[in-house]
This record gives sequence, structure tokens and C-alpha cells, in this order.
Amino acid sequence: MTTESAETPSTAPAPVAPAAPGKSARSLARARRRHSVTRFWREYRTHKAGLFGLAALVLIALAAVFAPLLVGSDAQSVTDAPGRPMESPSGAYPLGTDQFGRDLLGLLVWGARISLAVGLLAAVLSVAIGTLVGITAGHFKGWYATVIMRVTDWFLVMPTLVLAIALASVMSRSLWTIILAIGVTTWPTTARLVRAQTLAVESRPYIERAQALGGGHGHIMARHVLPNVMPLVLAQTTLVISGAILTEATLAFLGLGEPTSVSWGGLLQDAREAGAVSAGHWWYLAPPGLAIAVVALAFTLCGRAVESVLNPRLGATR
Repeated sequence: MTTESAETPSTAPAPVAPAAPGKSARSLARARRRHSVTRFWREYRTHKAGLFGLAALVLIALAAVFAPLLVGSDAQSVTDAPGRPMESPSGAYPLGTDQFGRDLLGLLVWGARISLAVGLLAAVLSVAIGTLVGITAGHFKGWYATVIMRVTDWFLVMPTLVLAIALASVMSRSLWTIILAIGVTTWPTTARLVRAQTLAVESRPYIERAQALGGGHGHIMARHVLPNVMPLVLAQTTLVISGAILTEATLAFLGLGEPTSVSWGGLLQDAREAGAVSAGHWWYLAPPGLAIAVVALAFTLCGRAVESVLNPRLGATR
């Protein structure tokens, strides 16, 4: 008996350490995210209009990123313009030249950088402000929600373009001024939508359980409310971008844009100043106008497709 009891510990297999709970939880979370992305893309591919919009945006974004390689870094130069002023489209200049003799195709490609960058950044700022206001107003309620919603209503009834023009006029003329002017005047719609979704989320039982277990305001909003409103925020962002690009083009057309940068709205403003409308120089007006329309339409199609995938009850056509 003594010999067996002494040998048993040496012959028994070594215990296997259990997997770390944190690591398995992280792996499960990553697997769920991959599954969600795969399912989202599988549903998105069924929307032909959304695929068309996405393809158009990818092509335009690639052209903007590789503009120095496609058209050269001197396409914006006024002193080294290669052609004569106001040349009609030809083999050398497919879209003609502007009033300084610059190739309009090169200017169109370079202008995509400014228009897309301003539209994206302004939309992100607008949606961020609207999301913060909407979540806090839906969570805290009471006098805070009343005051913040009355401020939101005031911004809603005021013309957005007029407010943006006022801000762009009193501040220094730069791209950041345009981004700020658009971002701080277009957030109320997002705030209204996010607040409504927040009220719906906080009426669910698991929010009450989280509060009963000691979850604070920050924990409830960041860990429970925000993940549930993010699909709405994502869809709203794609729709706000198109409006931001149109607003940037309008401000540039009115002469409130960055004077040293080429944008699609700035090209339209240059064409107006050069008398392209009265002279019938359609090639100076049509390309930037069509580019603005195509990008705005592409973002709208993508936004509608994202809405339909994230909320199938909308019943958007495919």
C-alpha cells in the first residue's frame, strides 16, 4: 500500500490548464465580427444599385489618390499651363482647357481630392455631433433633453446653407473652415434619428438589468446604446456625405472656398467668372457638374443599400 501510494503521483497525468476566459471571449468576438461582415457583404451584393454606387466611388477615390501619377503634380499650375485658354475638347485635352490653358481633365482629377476629403470630414463631424447629442438626450431625458432638443429644433428650422455661408464668411477662408461650417450646421437630423433609436433601445429589459447591476451612465451609453445605434449612424453617414459634398460645391461656387485649392465647386465658380455660360463653353461647366452629381448619387445609392441591409423592414428596392 505504501509503495502504490508513493508511485501514484508520479504516474498520474499532469493537469491541463484551462483556456484563459479573456482570450476565448476575444476570439469569439472576432469570429462574430467576421461573420457579421461576411453576412453584410452577402446581403449588400444583392443590391445592384448599391454595387453601382460603390464601384463608382472606388474608381473616383482611386483616381483622387493616384492623381499625381495620373495627371502629374503640375496640373494646377497657372504659370506652366500647357494649352491655350478655352480650348475645346481634343485628343491632347479630352475635356478642353480652362481660362488659363490648364487641362480640365487634370483639374477634375485633382478636384476630386478636395471635394471628397471635405465631404467625408464634414460628414464625420456632423454625424459625430448628432450621435453625441442624440444619445445623451435620449438617455438623460428631463430638463437636459428638453433644452438640447429645442436647440436642435432651432437648427432644423434655420436654413442650413444660410448658416454655413454665415460661418464661412466670418471665419478665415480655408478647407477647415468649410468642414467646420458644414459639420456644425447639418447635425440636427442625425440627432433626431439617434435620439429616437436611443429611446427604443433603453426601453428594453437588458438596460434595466444593467442598471440594477450597477452600470453607470457612461457604461450604459457606451456598451449598450451605442452598439445598437451604430447601424443607423453608419447608414446616416453615407447619406450625409452626399449632402456635404453638394454644400461644399455650393460654397466654393459662391466664392467662399479655399482660393488656393482646386475643387469641383471652385471649377464651376471659375467657369462662371470666365463667362463660360454666355460664351457657350460647355466643356468648362459640364464635367465638374456631372462629377458632383455622380458622386452625390453614388453615396445616396450606397446609403440606401446599407439602410436596406441593416434594416430589412425598410423594404428598399434592389
